[in-house]
Amino acid sequence: MPVYQYEAMDNTGLEIKETIEAADENEAQSKIREKGFFVTKIQERAKKQKKKKTGEKTKQQPTRKKKKGGGFSIGGVSQKKLCTFTRQLSTLQDAGLPILRSLRILEGQSKPGPLKNALGEIIEDIEGGNTLSEAMARHPKAFDNLYVNMVKAGEAGGALEVILRRLAEFKERAQSLKRKVKGAMIYPCAVITVATLIVGFIMYYIIPKFKKIFEDFNTELPGMTTTLIGMSDWVVNYFYLIPAIPIGAWLMIKIIKKNKTGAFAVDWITLRLPLLGPIVKKSIVARISRTLGTLISSGVPILEALIIARDTAGNAVFKKAFDQIYAAIREGESMAVPLRETRIVDDMVVNMVDVGEETGALDEMLYKVADVYDEEVSVLVEGLINLLEPLMVVILGLIVGFIVIALFMPLVKLLNDLS
Repeated sequence: MPVYQYEAMDNTGLEIKETIEAADENEAQSKIREKGFFVTKIQERAKKQKKKKTGEKTKQQPTRKKKKGGGFSIGGVSQKKLCTFTRQLSTLQDAGLPILRSLRILEGQSKPGPLKNALGEIIEDIEGGNTLSEAMARHPKAFDNLYVNMVKAGEAGGALEVILRRLAEFKERAQSLKRKVKGAMIYPCAVITVATLIVGFIMYYIIPKFKKIFEDFNTELPGMTTTLIGMSDWVVNYFYLIPAIPIGAWLMIKIIKKNKTGAFAVDWITLRLPLLGPIVKKSIVARISRTLGTLISSGVPILEALIIARDTAGNAVFKKAFDQIYAAIREGESMAVPLRETRIVDDMVVNMVDVGEETGALDEMLYKVADVYDEEVSVLVEGLINLLEPLMVVILGLIVGFIVIALFMPLVKLLNDLS
């Protein structure tokens, strides 16, 4: 009988990693649920294949029947599509439609892709007796832990339409901030790209022509001109390194972040970068606060909510801090005390969390923290863009000025010699 390795949570939020024997994945999930655990990850343990003798037949393991919606697709579901789907599902549920009919309507109007395939399988799973959250949990590329746990909380409390509305609002706010930041970065990125191409063209095509003129006249070149020609020679001979250097640096950072210590070091440095560091930190605090507030208001247990919020941080420093907060809360402490000890957020956040715990309105306080920090991120990004514009003008002016002076100094000397 196949052995399945699974990760789950008990009713206190404690993570459990065990194995279980079952005929197929459905039976394994049923057995785990009977124990009172919530499955977060499950997969069949790989078996070592013995060498087959000639003419020996091997018994094939039973495979899960391919569902009608499961066409071939690459990648996951984009956040924009998921945001639209959540809002539409919320609207249909508010209108009083059964969940299966709502899902069929959304599947019918979806374009071919990962989301349509996932919806087709979810519909069949629900028809087979699974709940919506259980069906969605089988598609982690489309529906993450935050999504699944909120839907599960909505089903348990009989308020699925309310939870879906909160989910839609949460994702729309996240998308709005993301669009705002991306829109603000378009102009400086375009200017830097065009300036790089122009300077590269001058270095590759124009400077070598001046170099030939100077060699023909056999004149002594100033230091600035010699430096410029040396840079031009390097661009001509090693032009392929110009795109390779940033790509190589990006790949190196990715490799370093595969290691736990390396990821912590890279994220720690990122948070302390001038100008960029505060933006990254405040955006993470805003995202975690809104995630945690949404989960708590939806009825998800605090320990389970902390684990999900930790995974949405995307930063090893914050993940380590949330592990400490999780351990402290399990020991019976309030959230504000370990949050203050980690020193990853400002005192204002700690005080608001403290007040929220005392008044029983922690979710509302977390929403306010998220709103404040979202606004601060927008202001910081706008300020950074306003700073970049004159800075780019100055840098481009210095580069162009250096090239012009370096080229014209030998020409002036040549004219003086000829006269």
